[in-house]
Amino acid sequence: MSTTAPAIVPASEEAQREVVDLCAELIRFDTSNPTSDERACADWVVARLAEAGIASELVESAPGRANVVARIPGADTSRGALLVHGHLDVVPADAAEWRVPPFSGEIRDGYLWGRGAIDMKDTVAVMLATARHFARTGTRPAREIVLAFLADEEAGGKFGAHWLVEHRPELFAGVTEAIGEGGGFSYALDDTRRLYPIENAQRGMAWMELTAAGRAGHGSSPNDENAVTDLAESLTRIGRHTFPVRLIEPVRALLAEAARLQGVDLDLDAEDLEAELAKLGHVADFMQVVLRNSANPTMFTAGYQTNVIPGRATARVDGRFLPGHAQELIDTIDALLLPSVSREWVNHDIAMETSFDGPLVDAMCAAVRAEDPDGHPVPYCNPGGTDAKAFTKLDIRCFGFKGLKLPHDLDYGRLFHGVDERVPLEGLRFGVRVMTRLWQDC
Repeated sequence: MSTTAPAIVPASEEAQREVVDLCAELIRFDTSNPTSDERACADWVVARLAEAGIASELVESAPGRANVVARIPGADTSRGALLVHGHLDVVPADAAEWRVPPFSGEIRDGYLWGRGAIDMKDTVAVMLATARHFARTGTRPAREIVLAFLADEEAGGKFGAHWLVEHRPELFAGVTEAIGEGGGFSYALDDTRRLYPIENAQRGMAWMELTAAGRAGHGSSPNDENAVTDLAESLTRIGRHTFPVRLIEPVRALLAEAARLQGVDLDLDAEDLEAELAKLGHVADFMQVVLRNSANPTMFTAGYQTNVIPGRATARVDGRFLPGHAQELIDTIDALLLPSVSREWVNHDIAMETSFDGPLVDAMCAAVRAEDPDGHPVPYCNPGGTDAKAFTKLDIRCFGFKGLKLPHDLDYGRLFHGVDERVPLEGLRFGVRVMTRLWQDC
């Protein structure tokens, strides 16, 4: 006797309509990190879930730093649960720089504008709209879904994912895989076709503080132990250093698939790899950030008076390393520092990589292809970091996937933490359709 999988119940028109309103309401909560908190927004999420009959738990890691966790029972109770997570906090926004007030949730020109529109209240709205659709229609996901709406991702997750993993790990009992931010958006390959990078790797984070110790003195006097000079020289060495290309498997796979689709003969083992990658045009530009480690000076503090040479100067550097290449970053930074300069970690977190295979990967790819026949899912390494780093501590296999189809002329990457952040309305509706399919097929 043969069995067939249940037919996919598509997302309702109601769910596709309300995702826009949900996202607009989320944007109107100023959850800027570090100048605000998530509590009011988290209370609102609890209420929206409760309206649909979904029970949830609100967990504060500190006053105002609020997280929400809920569970949706699945059809197959023998399988591990899927964690779907998104963060409620956003980076601050200077209203004077924006064309619209950044917390207005204004709709204009087919877009929903506001801080968090793509990072990542769009995904939170899709999570809510999909969960409410399942509850209203009685649709069962293929397996149990654990929803997590998290605090503090923009500052490293100290009050969010990392705190919950350390203090409330039982909230994620039974979870074997997770999807969060960092992938599943479209990237225009040409006029008709799109890549959908699905994150199965992340660079690690190595934020460091550098301190130069020198000899204090009068600003008019010669000083060959000037802390400002030594630190500035060390930062210049770091900022101008180019790390070697390290082609990890997810990056290699994406480049190979892009070459195949474009009909390009690409030798990824060539001695002059940069010349080979140039054959891919703008795809090569898109991938530059994950071809190598990186380190960028971002902050500098020294002195208190023009005519005083300070005895100490400090700076911050944002270092990122590819999976398997953490030691290369550390050794390189140490070699570039002058002897008077020391370093210590501000935030040091792991790199991640998992294979691009299994039923969940198949389901993500199938959901994209069903809603976008010109879409081509590919593996991807996220150049930054997400809350997934915390969940790997619980042996959860993590991916980045949101399901967002974008206009070809929208520079998605520049909108992250940028001015005039916005998400296409049709992109939000697309996300609900994709997520609804995925939950039933995962």
